[in-house]
Amino acid sequence: MSSWAFVLVAMSGLLHAVWNLFAKRSAHPVVFLWLFQCVAVLAFLPWALYALASHPISGRGWLMLAAAVTMHGIYVIFLSRTYDAGDLSQVYPMMRGVSPLLVPILAVAVLGEAVSGLGWAGICAIVAGIWLLGDWHWRTSDGQRAGVPRAARLALTVGLAITGYTLLDKVALPYVAAVTLNDAGNLANVLALSWWALRSGVVRKEWARTRQTIILAGILAPGSYLLFLLALREAAAAQVAPMRAVGTVFGTVLGVVVLGESHGRRRIAAAGLIAAGVVALGLWG
Repeated sequence: MSSWAFVLVAMSGLLHAVWNLFAKRSAHPVVFLWLFQCVAVLAFLPWALYALASHPISGRGWLMLAAAVTMHGIYVIFLSRTYDAGDLSQVYPMMRGVSPLLVPILAVAVLGEAVSGLGWAGICAIVAGIWLLGDWHWRTSDGQRAGVPRAARLALTVGLAITGYTLLDKVALPYVAAVTLNDAGNLANVLALSWWALRSGVVRKEWARTRQTIILAGILAPGSYLLFLLALREAAAAQVAPMRAVGTVFGTVLGVVVLGESHGRRRIAAAGLIAAGVVALGLWG
């Protein structure tokens, strides 16, 4: 992997963690997500339209685009519910942990990409660290067997959606300009959340309360994913997708330090394992 792709993925992970912090801190995550996605669509629309005019999409490309944006819409619906169910430093690493495991396997099996032995070791370290951060509890306080917590179920569903849209975006990139694909995903997110956001009755209240944060998130979120898409064009999905898990480190630290969430030492220590895996994957994957 080139050093440029490495930098793009690291920056993408940082920006992603920051806007997720904003979403978690909001009073109404669904409304907050909907509002900043509206900002994102408008902010990147001129660039996306220019790219579309410069790079027309074929019939096959439109099919790839439709599949990708549908998965983005599914992702944002479950994301909005996940932040109502658990801590940022708990659910964020779990959401981001599914993709680093599944994307390389599917990229090798479906896209014919290759990962070195050290690269696979790095992937395993990333996944192990993320799952250590997940705060799994399989028994209740009285020793009875417990079901999978709601936060875990939602976070894992988000992770599956991330896996899906990452692979679909990789397939769509040869047909669709990165900025067009990115803004189409933003529009899909807006459409997916509109029913819940508009019926909440608090859109104006959330806008008035957190206007500046919404605008900032509206730039950071698509900016983060655009950096990731550019990295996907520079390197294999089997390498790039797991490396984006570096954002898990940032998200964990932000949850512990900014939000004051519990289990700080253990979660931050586990995040170090992720960082080691990222370095291994980026240098020798």
